[in-house]
Amino acid sequence: MAPEQEQQTGARVASGVRAGIERCVDVLGQWTSWLALVIVVLMSVNVLLRYLFSEGSVWAQELEWHLLAPLILFGMSYAMRHGEHVRVDILYAKFSDRAKIWVDLASALLCVALCILVIWFSLHYVQQAYVIDEGSPDPGGLPHRYLLKSLIPIGFTLLLLQGIASAIASIEKLRS
Repeated sequence: MAPEQEQQTGARVASGVRAGIERCVDVLGQWTSWLALVIVVLMSVNVLLRYLFSEGSVWAQELEWHLLAPLILFGMSYAMRHGEHVRVDILYAKFSDRAKIWVDLASALLCVALCILVIWFSLHYVQQAYVIDEGSPDPGGLPHRYLLKSLIPIGFTLLLLQGIASAIASIEKLRS
């Protein structure tokens, strides 16, 4: 196979990997967005019960936080996928198109490095919670907190994948 054909094949494979990651991120992001509605309903019910009937439950309040974690951890890759992540747009907007691509590439690579660190350090954190079967310290709280903590490496793995997809997209733009 000629070097040019190998390069084209590699570019097609990378493009396919990027498209697959982006499809996965889109599907998970859309499913995760429904958690926002669930959280709003749950908080509303908790407020009504607390203020109208002087009733409340620890588990329902903890559930709000337990649902917020996947919303954020899975939503951050969706936000990155659609360019809704935080950046200094006042500076970015003044860059040339080529400079923007280089900034996007550097950002994606920095994101990948940061995700690897977070995943690495969170694995011990999750393992420790699993070993002691960590639960809520409050009476009536939710058990098995390691399940919630396990979303940290999962969410950052998804962000890592989106960072790789963003880097591939930037490289594709630089080549065209």
